[in-house]
Amino acid sequence: MLIEVKVPQLSESVSEATLVSWHKKEGEAVSRDENLIDIETDKVVLETPAPADGVLVKIIKADGETVASGELIAQIDTEAKAAAGAAKPAAPVQAVTPPPASAPAPAASAAAAGAASPAARKILEEKGVSAADVAGTGRGGRVTKEDAVAAGARPAAAAAPAVVIAGERPEERVPMTRLRARIAERLIQSKNENAILTTFNEVNMAPVMALRKQYGEKFEKAHGVRLGFMGFFVKAAVAALKKYPILNASVDGTDIVYHGYIDIGIAVGSPRGLVVPILRDADQMSIADIEKKIAEFGQKAKDGKLSLEELSGGTFSISNGGVFGSMLSTPIINPPQSAILGIHATKDRPVVENGQIVIRPINYLAMSYDHRIIDGREAVLGLVTMKEALEDPARLILDV
Repeated sequence: MLIEVKVPQLSESVSEATLVSWHKKEGEAVSRDENLIDIETDKVVLETPAPADGVLVKIIKADGETVASGELIAQIDTEAKAAAGAAKPAAPVQAVTPPPASAPAPAASAAAAGAASPAARKILEEKGVSAADVAGTGRGGRVTKEDAVAAGARPAAAAAPAVVIAGERPEERVPMTRLRARIAERLIQSKNENAILTTFNEVNMAPVMALRKQYGEKFEKAHGVRLGFMGFFVKAAVAALKKYPILNASVDGTDIVYHGYIDIGIAVGSPRGLVVPILRDADQMSIADIEKKIAEFGQKAKDGKLSLEELSGGTFSISNGGVFGSMLSTPIINPPQSAILGIHATKDRPVVENGQIVIRPINYLAMSYDHRIIDGREAVLGLVTMKEALEDPARLILDV
């Protein structure tokens, strides 16, 4: 009996996707729920499990092809037997000549050589190890994340990237991933369609740091998650969005849409690029809820497990360049939102208090906003509201 393998249902905002790499060849046996191929959208990488046990008798769409929701990509015969030796991984082949310009980097090619989870493939790519060279302990011999972590790295020379030699000056040409191309498209869209201005302020983080020092250990024991800074930044942003709802609004043609809810996107770096998972109803979340969700997003981003639902929507965003050491930036609005908060590294700086120069841990805040609907007054006062909330965290508890 022939079973069809189709592209999973994509979200309404995603019209097409790209087939990344088949983990099985025609004639190989497959097990139900075994991942056959990774499908990359402009937001996430989706796994496509086998719908039944059988033999992969036909691959209709090859690696790199563009597909749409529900499109037929392969067929499985539930009554056929695997071809002799087909299920055995081929021995790795040593490259003896430089690959052509269109060839993918060896790390990506190696990942396709064996069956491995997305998280495992990422770790193996970083180590320069082929999945075919790792003994998998997962179902059907699949390489798990734990297997990848335990795997040894190849010699550096073997893991060198593919290059196009131009005389004595090497170059490497690598196609953008669908996510990277989408990020580029949205950034240009934001710059072209929004009248972006950025306002700045500085915040004395000493009160928040003192609160974390006093209650950090108890907080972690009570909630099972570390008390970070992001919970405070999110709560401060919520206070400003409640006070100045225009910061939480968006433009739709000639209309201004005021949202009766606060969904805050948290920019997270992932192996595939920047992603922005959404804290739904952030105004109804406690600091513990926020910290737990952000920790979950961070792990999912690292493992490539964020869902389309978690990446869709949002009424306001926060970008934390401080984790990488950024001191100041002008963040770009994430359309169709109208404002974004940029937070940065906290550093000891000399400031004047009551006529005296003192040292305080200062963080520079930057809020970019769409001047088409947000006036300077609301933008500046919104940022001041965040500053006041962070410098007096009791406000976040008392909602004043």
